[in-house]
Formats: sequence, structure tokens, C-alpha cells
Amino acid sequence: MRTLLIVHHTPSPNCQALFEAVVFGATAPEIEGVRVVRRAALTATASDVLAADGYLLGTPANLGYVSGALKHFFDQIYYPCLDETRGRPYGSYVHGGSDVTGALRAIETITTGLGWRRAADPVVVTGEPGKADTEACWELGATIAANLMDAS
Repeated sequence: MRTLLIVHHTPSPNCQALFEAVVFGATAPEIEGVRVVRRAALTATASDVLAADGYLLGTPANLGYVSGALKHFFDQIYYPCLDETRGRPYGSYVHGGSDVTGALRAIETITTGLGWRRAADPVVVTGEPGKADTEACWELGATIAANLMDAS
């Protein structure tokens, strides 16, 4: 069985709505043979990353950057996982009040350094999430999980 690790920082109802949609997509009934593990960014470890076959990253955009919690996650796992996780697929979603450009750039830069492969376009949401936003997050979760299912 393949493992999808969802690493998220979910400090607000808006982020919670996106996180839940991602989880529902990743655990949809048509997804078979993929175990979904959810970890808050401050508790996710290098062991979690090494045990997973793909990743979904969720963060608010804080002061034009990823949350401190997601940055802490990357700081903790970067070198222990650098050589072992190259080529693994990932997806991401970012919520912000307005501009999320810096957060997206940070995720892209860090995952490029890790050698991870972006398997879906990021979902970007500003303001209160609407139906289209949660549907996009559902699709993101389903896409990344299906990518792992097909790789089994």
C-alpha cells in the first residue's frame, strides 16, 4: 500500500475548510491502495516523510511567506530526507488574505531543492473559500492520491 502524507498548518476556519476538502478528495471511495496520513506541520517528522510515497502541503500565506509551522517542518526534514525522497510527487494549497506569491515561491524553491516532483498545480485561495475553491482542493487531494494509486 502506498502512503500519502498531508502536512498542513490549519490555524483558521478558512484553512480548515481547504484541509477537509483535500482529505475528502484523497480518501474518495474510488481511491484504492493509498493510505492517507495527516500531520500538523509542527508534529510531522522526517520519519513521516521517509515513510510516505507522496505529499500534500497546506499553509496559510503569512506576511508574504509560508507559515512558520510549514517552514519549521521543512527545516526539520530537509537534510534527513534530501537524498531519499527525490522524485516523489507532491501538491500544495495556499490560503491568504490577498497576495500568496511569496508562499508559492517558497514551496516551489524548497521542493525543487528536495527534488520532489509537482504532480498538480497548486490551489490558491484568497479570502473566504467558496464552493469552487473547496472543489479545487478536493480535486487536488484526489489527483495526488490517484497519482500514487497508479504508481502502485
